[in-house]
Amino acid sequence: MHDHAIQCIHDPMLVALSYLVAVLGSYTALQLAIGIPAARNQRDRTQAVLASGAAMGGAIWAMHFIAMLACQMDVQVTYDLALTVLSAVIAMVSCMVGLGVAGSGVFAWSKLGLGGLFMGLGVAGMHYTGMAAMRMAATVHYDSSVVAISVVIAVVASCAALWLAFNMRGAALMLGSALVMGVAVCGMHYTGMAAASFTPTQESVAAATAGGIGGQYLGATIFVLTTVMLATVLAVSLVRQQRRALVRI
Repeated sequence: MHDHAIQCIHDPMLVALSYLVAVLGSYTALQLAIGIPAARNQRDRTQAVLASGAAMGGAIWAMHFIAMLACQMDVQVTYDLALTVLSAVIAMVSCMVGLGVAGSGVFAWSKLGLGGLFMGLGVAGMHYTGMAAMRMAATVHYDSSVVAISVVIAVVASCAALWLAFNMRGAALMLGSALVMGVAVCGMHYTGMAAASFTPTQESVAAATAGGIGGQYLGATIFVLTTVMLATVLAVSLVRQQRRALVRI
């Protein structure tokens, strides 16, 4: 631990919102993932992979960013917009690739493991890219052993998420799976945060935070926007599933 390290006190309301968005995103992604094995052609399969990957990756990113904003410190923090957007892209692309690999052809543990590894490394990459986006009059130091644990958690959680995506059917089972996935995603984030310690520098606050995005209500705003988008996608998906079921009858 470094001398005079800045303490991070988590805002319980934003922590709760970060978990809720992870659960909603996981549930939406599980619903959309039904379309991957059910696809009748390559176009439908690709659309299902892209949609479920975007929902899962977007929710994981939103959870991560809201949880970072929950970290209340004695220094002002803003976020570099380009790096923040890059972290979101990394999360979505890695989830799309993970779902695409695990869901190709007949289910196999080797494909699940490969997809989970890629997705987990992507989620970890998203987290530490997001951390690098922090602009503040402080430096970040990492405990490498705790970083390694956070990466392992990300890979294991991703493997579990992919297994659930292709094996869980039914609203109750999916909700239970989403609740578990929410815990796993949050576990990776807060382990990653525990790996970091923040030491103040002599740089002026104005210079350190210039050009970054921030604000008191940023976390709540991201929660509302993400929730509305996920809820809309989920509603459209459920309507389409009902239509397909009626066509088959």
